[in-house]
Amino acid sequence: MAPLTVDDLLPLEEYAARRREFFDAHRRYIDRCRRVRIGPQLTLVFENRRTLWFRVQEVIRIARLSSASDIRQELNLYNRLLPGRDLLQAALLIEIPDETRFAQEWTAWQDLSGDQLWLEVGDEQFPSHLVTCRPEDRCVGTAHWVQFQIHSNRRSLLTEVSLAARFEFDNGIYKHKSALLSDDLRLSLVDDLSLCEVEEAAKELPLAA
Repeated sequence: MAPLTVDDLLPLEEYAARRREFFDAHRRYIDRCRRVRIGPQLTLVFENRRTLWFRVQEVIRIARLSSASDIRQELNLYNRLLPGRDLLQAALLIEIPDETRFAQEWTAWQDLSGDQLWLEVGDEQFPSHLVTCRPEDRCVGTAHWVQFQIHSNRRSLLTEVSLAARFEFDNGIYKHKSALLSDDLRLSLVDDLSLCEVEEAAKELPLAA
């Protein structure tokens, strides 16, 4: 997926003046196409250019960034979170409802591994790969980032709406399934993968003489 550039962003003043409009649109889009709840404490939020555009604009607004070099530095971090060819990426957010019991509650999550989380489509499972403590993970406020590899020859499963699709998590302590994925969310993820494939193929084309 093509990385965001400085030219894709709005000037700070223009964005700030229209922030409520962008915030409401972003929230609706995330709820409809990018967020998956897995039980009461886990949430997956899948990222793409649209979601990261909003994140970067918010960073610029809050930090009052104005120099192109500072903005490019933020973009270098956030662009690493974009999906890739055959690869979806999502923040894995863990909610601790009782902050007074944070230390006790957190022990259940200390031994996270990728094989505890998977996408199930019909009879097929796509395990996650857990990546932690990268700079680009910390920039979105979470210590956990997961990837799902879905090769092009299996991608059509997501478009088969007759096949039930959901995410599941089981670490022996916390065991939950998400609701069935909506058509909007499934197609949004397929669009990410398809776009990445088209862009990668374009890079491989020979240059014109």
